[in-house]
Amino acid sequence: MNEMTQSLEDYIEAIHVLLDDKGEACVHDIAAMLGVKMPSVVKALRELKKMGLATQEPYSPVELTPKGTALAAQVLERHTMLRLFLVKLGVSRKTADIDACRMEHILSAETLDRIAAFNKKHATRRKK
Repeated sequence: MNEMTQSLEDYIEAIHVLLDDKGEACVHDIAAMLGVKMPSVVKALRELKKMGLATQEPYSPVELTPKGTALAAQVLERHTMLRLFLVKLGVSRKTADIDACRMEHILSAETLDRIAAFNKKHATRRKK
């Protein structure tokens, strides 16, 4: 089985977001979202299919398998948690989103756990 790289995590996260937002994930939409060329998407999809994370009929939108959906949800959760943490530190949402994408791949499980605990402890309370 192939190794899940940072790049493949970005692809699976993008597919997941597109499926949630638009109901489908087409190759050209994935390319636009990630700022890559369509042949790069096709290559990544080939790897995701080999790993049993995605499926796609020729010229059809991409679907995630249950395993792919679970992994994508984990990656997205990590990204969202890091973006929230950075915004709480005063980083702009745009910069926080870019930095969270970079950080989500390199931080240890211990660091991610501490950031999650910090976010929980410093959750914004809504007025009743």
